[in-house]
Amino acid sequence: MTLQWFDASEATKIGIELADQFALQQVTPDNATARGKQGDGLEVLLDRADREVRGLRLNFYKKAKFANSFKWRLLEKGVEKAVADRVTEALVLHLSADKTLPAQGDESVETPERPRAKNGRRLLEQANRALEQGHYADAIALYEELIALDPRHAAGFSNLGAALYKIGRVKEAEGYFLRALKLQPDFPDALSNIGTLLQLTGRYADAEKYLRHAIKLNPRFVSARINLGLTLASLNRSQEAKAQYDKALKYEPRNAYALVSMALLAQMDGNFDQAEVMLSRALQVDPKMPKALAAQAGMRKMTSSDSAWLQSAQEVVSSDGIEQLDEAEVRFAIGKYCDDVGDFKLAFESYERANDLVKAIAEPYDPAMYQEFIDIMRHTYTPEVVSRGTGGSASMKPVFVVGMPRSGTSLTEQILSSHPAVRGAGELPFWSMAVDKHEALIKGAGLDESARNKLAEDYLKLLNANSADALRVVDKAPVNCDYLGVIHSVFPNARIIYMQRNPIDSCLSCYFQKFALSLNYTMDLSDLADYYRKHHTLMAHWRAVLPPGTILDVPYEELVADQERWSRRILDFVGLDWDGRVLEFQETKRFVATASAWQVRQKIYQHSVRRFRNYQKFLGPLLELAKLPH
Repeated sequence: MTLQWFDASEATKIGIELADQFALQQVTPDNATARGKQGDGLEVLLDRADREVRGLRLNFYKKAKFANSFKWRLLEKGVEKAVADRVTEALVLHLSADKTLPAQGDESVETPERPRAKNGRRLLEQANRALEQGHYADAIALYEELIALDPRHAAGFSNLGAALYKIGRVKEAEGYFLRALKLQPDFPDALSNIGTLLQLTGRYADAEKYLRHAIKLNPRFVSARINLGLTLASLNRSQEAKAQYDKALKYEPRNAYALVSMALLAQMDGNFDQAEVMLSRALQVDPKMPKALAAQAGMRKMTSSDSAWLQSAQEVVSSDGIEQLDEAEVRFAIGKYCDDVGDFKLAFESYERANDLVKAIAEPYDPAMYQEFIDIMRHTYTPEVVSRGTGGSASMKPVFVVGMPRSGTSLTEQILSSHPAVRGAGELPFWSMAVDKHEALIKGAGLDESARNKLAEDYLKLLNANSADALRVVDKAPVNCDYLGVIHSVFPNARIIYMQRNPIDSCLSCYFQKFALSLNYTMDLSDLADYYRKHHTLMAHWRAVLPPGTILDVPYEELVADQERWSRRILDFVGLDWDGRVLEFQETKRFVATASAWQVRQKIYQHSVRRFRNYQKFLGPLLELAKLPH
């Protein structure tokens, strides 16, 4: 989803209003009288455009939004496509003509205050045009000149943030969005921009807050609703996400981004036929839409009969002006197609290019920072601290399925969730947020009793919201393996299942997946190798200090080779009786908000075991991971 870089809501609103007025004057255009009335209606339309639109001095972006909203509103009102095309073209040509009217407040009327405002307006238009055309350095320079001229120009700060984000300066972009909001706290576009940035970087709780504020100010803010839906889906709140997409489509029935988002939601819910229908609708609106094409590749295993899809995808990534993240998403999809059909060289090249594009935008992976975090955990959670701590709750309701991303955590959650006494909660961000909030305590002597009790109360409330009657609720956030000492200090009776997968397979699968920008170590093979070594060291520490029987190591390769034996061990470990339904996990209907939404609906398979052999000559630093002790 792209950010709403410009405030085009006024242009969209006027486009809809003009279309409504024009449509009211139309009759069936199959006779001379109708054609005459149509001509009269066009004259009225152009006159109103002179009065209400020309004075707005729309830049290229806003003019496109205006024309788009005008045309699609005509189509929604039943105006024939040929007529809608002709009238829209006439309107745009008319507004592009050099016949500016000196409307009230027009900057062409010189006053002592006019020169500064005139220069500001010109700078803003030039900067917006440069940003729209992908000339990011020029746009940044122009926005900086604008805010130097007017340090209280909220739109200038917001759009400068947008330009910085485009070249990967994410932290600076966030800072400028916040400065725009400090100047104008109720600025919908700045709220949407920072909310979207937070959603893209995986900070979903904060993203939700900003996006809801933007929508409260402007209920028809469709792009903000779509991004809020994506945020809610990532938080495993599928019904709330669907409600946002429904409202977005109510306002704009042909919004391609809303249609694709609906498709992805249907995929997560296991409704793949519905997802395909929604993607087809999106591609009818925009046949070369990158996100829709990329999503198609994730709906099923691709074959050589999908060569037409491949051709479309290759044309899209070769086109001028494609957004960097859009190009990356399509290249990840091309990589999947090539992997599915066995063209491993081209697959790796596509994945490599996709990761290079994403890495250029993400914050760089910092090995020293992750090492510092591991050192803090090992220093704080010693055997002595773990053995003398009293937990916040004796509950066995939480079950934690952890491991590297792409290590089989989704499969194990799906198996467990097929038991009638278990519910899967997906990847909850609770413990990441808790560790951030209590960083000072953790760096000292660990959480005190008051903090542990409060965390236990809050977490159980969250699990009960997912399912009040389930005996066990699974939290499968892979990153929780970083916090096992913290978790155990709050829930000493909670069971932890650690998924062990061949480290090269696990890391390669991470490299082949488009994750949130916050998982920046997945975008480079050397970074992945470094992260895995550190992760391996931390897990060895947890096994050494946590009481025996707290962690069950489940080898992915053994699970897929002997499903029933390991399913029985897993259920016994979490204190549940055997239920044969776990062997038919692919039939379980539930929402799966992870990259494995398609895989967990398939019967268990083994073709992902030692998958790295197809790519061995490309893997370099990952191959050294084979030497790590198991």
